[in-house]
Amino acid sequence: MRLSRLSGAVTLPLCLVLAGCSLTRPPAAVPPPVPAQWNAPLPPPGPAAPPLPVGSIPALTDWWRQLNDPLLDRLIAAAQTESPTIASAAARIAEARATRVQSGAALLPSLDASLTGTRGNSGSRFGASPTGGLIAVPITTTQATLQSSWEADLFGRLRSDREAAQTRLVSADAKWHDARVSVAAETANAYFAERACIQQLTVSESDTRSRSETARLSDLSSQAGFTAPADAALARASASDASGRLSQQRAQCDVQRKALVALTGIDEPELAVQLAASPVQQALPNVQAVASVPAEMLVQRPDVYANELGVAAASAEVGSAEAARYPRLTLQGSVGRTTFRLAGQAQSLDTWSIGPVTLTVPLFDGGTRRANVESAKARYAEAVSAYRGSVRQAVREVEEALVNLQSTDARASDADSAVKNYQAAFDAMQARYKSGLASLIELEDVRRTLYAAQTARVALQRERANAWVALYRTTGGGWTRAASLTSSSSAPSP
Repeated sequence: MRLSRLSGAVTLPLCLVLAGCSLTRPPAAVPPPVPAQWNAPLPPPGPAAPPLPVGSIPALTDWWRQLNDPLLDRLIAAAQTESPTIASAAARIAEARATRVQSGAALLPSLDASLTGTRGNSGSRFGASPTGGLIAVPITTTQATLQSSWEADLFGRLRSDREAAQTRLVSADAKWHDARVSVAAETANAYFAERACIQQLTVSESDTRSRSETARLSDLSSQAGFTAPADAALARASASDASGRLSQQRAQCDVQRKALVALTGIDEPELAVQLAASPVQQALPNVQAVASVPAEMLVQRPDVYANELGVAAASAEVGSAEAARYPRLTLQGSVGRTTFRLAGQAQSLDTWSIGPVTLTVPLFDGGTRRANVESAKARYAEAVSAYRGSVRQAVREVEEALVNLQSTDARASDADSAVKNYQAAFDAMQARYKSGLASLIELEDVRRTLYAAQTARVALQRERANAWVALYRTTGGGWTRAASLTSSSSAPSP
């Protein structure tokens, strides 16, 4: 009893002194390296242009619905349902949620119940047998016990673990939203690529028909003796060249369609019917200048937010590793009942105990705990570097998208004008050729120029669609930080 009192008298003040010590850890938030303003030429605002979703952000599907294309909405919904990337992100949310529960439970006392039973003659009395010998009387012992254990979190190790687990959960939720945005952007790009391919296929079909007709007329003229055989051969070669490009273009469109099938999981015949009923070319919405500063814009990026949370989680893990180098205080206790049954009689005994109170002081571990701290600090430095790198990359992506949008808008009218005038020149040259005032070489030269202009215009439209998707992708795709903070408890499970 004196030893127990002495131990308690020494342990309690020591624990109070140790608990008063505070451990330092790296900052959970670091300033992002963002410029004060955008360094990209911004498109001039227009009265009919819908504002870029900054501040008041629509839902994820709303920025696709600006196109009023129901097929695109269906494709994005199907792709998000079938995406293994989103399924993996949802699984990581479930894993992070379980880890958070485990970390929180470590702060609470544990309670275990046990029930044991034994039967034997060990320790029992002996009775007389009918023959005069001694026999052992069997004894039955049953015991029911409740055992509890609790660790006093003196230096915040368990609290740091819980904080890190909670941060990882919110980060996993943000990554799930980022996966949804990425899949939506990938699907939209694949859809626009297929539509652009169909436009180019139309151009190739028109070019092939024109060249075939020229070859037919040249053959008739050559047979009549009005055209040299070399000119007729040139016309046939031109028609064959166009036919080869047309076959290649059809193959490319088939490949683009299969990419959509793989993304959405829709059967190819069904998808072909839906694509055939959808307009091949649609006007993309105009985008106003981005008025917010980069720091405000980055609030809408789930991937940047996830990296920011990674810094906070790494900071908490450093605190946990530091606290593991200091003493630990644990308290145990139990309460139970033991019943003895012997020769038809029963005797019960209630037992309880508080203790032992154990103070574990690390003395020597070969440098393991110090190495764990250094490892945690290295992971923290890596998280900081990843966060700052993601911020710089996000600013770059937004500015590149703005530059590409302005560039494609500026070139659109020139591309349309070029096609219009080259078409007029070709029509005039074709009329002159039919009347014998122009050679086949002159006609083919103008035809090649027209085909190149038409192809360039299709490529420009595809480039603008890419830039439009990239802008919304780089500005968060309709995600908000508040949505992530409130959805961590209701995020989907795999």
